[in-house]
Amino acid sequence: MIELRLATRSEGPWTVVDVGGEIDLFSAPQLKERIAQLLDQGSGRIVVNLEKVDFMDSTGLGVLLGALKRVKERDGSLAIVCPPGPVHRVLTLTGMHKVFSIYASLADAPTA
Repeated sequence: MIELRLATRSEGPWTVVDVGGEIDLFSAPQLKERIAQLLDQGSGRIVVNLEKVDFMDSTGLGVLLGALKRVKERDGSLAIVCPPGPVHRVLTLTGMHKVFSIYASLADAPTA
C-alpha cells in the first residue's frame, strides 16, 4: 500500500495542501479530514496540489467534490493544481475540468 503524504502551508491568503502518493478508497478519508480541518480553522481559500499524486480513483474525485461543496457553502474558493498526466486525464474524462479551477502548476494557481 502506498501511503498518502499531506503537507499544509500558507501562500498569502491561500492554504496549499501538498498531496503525494495515491488517493484511493483507503487514503481518501485522510485528505477529506485535512480539508475539513482547514475549513473548520477558517481557511476559505484552498489549493489542493496534486503534482506528486500518481493515482486517483473515484473516491478521490468524491473527496474533491465534497470539498468544493463545503468551500462554496462558506463563500470560499478551491483550486486544483494538476499537471498533464494520469490524474489530469481522470479529471478530464469525468468532466471535472468543467467543475474545478485546474492549473498545470502551482505557479499558475491563484496564490497571490
